[in-house]
Amino acid sequence: MRGRDMLRAMFFGPFLALYGILFFLLLGFLFVLLEIGVIHYAFQMVGLPPELAFLALFASLIGSYINIPIRRIAGSPVHPVAIVNSFGVRYRVPTRYAGVGTTLAVNVGGAIVPVLISLYVLARQPEAILPALFGAAIVALVVNRFARPVPGLGIATPMLIPPIVAALVAILFTDIFRVGAHVDAVAYVSGVVGTLVGADLANLNKLGNLGAPVASIGGAGTFDGVFLTGIVAALLA
Repeated sequence: MRGRDMLRAMFFGPFLALYGILFFLLLGFLFVLLEIGVIHYAFQMVGLPPELAFLALFASLIGSYINIPIRRIAGSPVHPVAIVNSFGVRYRVPTRYAGVGTTLAVNVGGAIVPVLISLYVLARQPEAILPALFGAAIVALVVNRFARPVPGLGIATPMLIPPIVAALVAILFTDIFRVGAHVDAVAYVSGVVGTLVGADLANLNKLGNLGAPVASIGGAGTFDGVFLTGIVAALLA
């Protein structure tokens, strides 16, 4: 039975209910921005048509509540605190999924959806692949420097660091490789891939000592950085 439970998707939000409501309000606000052309412009530059851009935003928010388990990591006992604070944001620890060790999972909205968008963007704009790889490497190094293991939660990062750094490296590397027309695509891919690698993948060896019931790649602590990267990086670049 335990093996079957490991294969079932887990549903919990990366934030408290209040933050979930705020995110859905933000979605409504983003829809308005889409209608007046701001998000339309940002994602048109990235390479997504406006309808797909809104669908991607919606899928990211809904997907943030879906975590797909990968394996169980042996580690310390579950952290006793139900709510933790990180970089000024409060997160609810999914204690109902507590068991022996930590369940490593992948968040749909914070990892799978943005990676699929990145692959779509690079497939449509192959000239952006090389600068995006260099940009992702720089973002990963910077994000890893700021990433912080949080007991009971996992790995957390300041939400504004990834998009700002991604925008800067996109401007730099598109100028070096003389592909300035793809700066927005490079900013998006660099921010998404760099954040996931620098924050989550580079710190997998630390997860067993945090006492987190679930440690989700692209989930709580990282989702906000990845989500904002898709919008802010494209607008800043």
